[in-house]
Amino acid sequence: MLAYCSAAAGAAVVIACVVSVIVAGGAAALSAVFGAVVVVVFFALSLLVGHFVGRRNPSGAIGMFLATYLVKVVGFAVVLYFIGTPSWLDGTWFFITAVAAVLVWQATEVFVFSRLRLQLFNDPKAGEGSSHE
Repeated sequence: MLAYCSAAAGAAVVIACVVSVIVAGGAAALSAVFGAVVVVVFFALSLLVGHFVGRRNPSGAIGMFLATYLVKVVGFAVVLYFIGTPSWLDGTWFFITAVAAVLVWQATEVFVFSRLRLQLFNDPKAGEGSSHE
């Protein structure tokens, strides 16, 4: 899922970078890349946590997603507060690309997840009939 989402977001970022260079120059393209990197790191961490926690403790995965989300939001806010906004950052292109990356990432994640075949129940043991007999 991570590969599909990263590839889709990467394609959107390439398009945004090309448009930003044509419209606003190199700083805008760098801002677009920075916005995309923030989004990809943010969502990739959630997928990794879901992968490792979900396999070991499926019932605890949602709680861990919530905890991870909280840590990421607070951590991101702290980093932005202490580092501040770089002087080269073009806020418009950062925002446009970050929003585009989020939308593409989420749409791809939903699409890929809908195609997964996850076994929710154990297969019946040999010799056991269905409960409808």
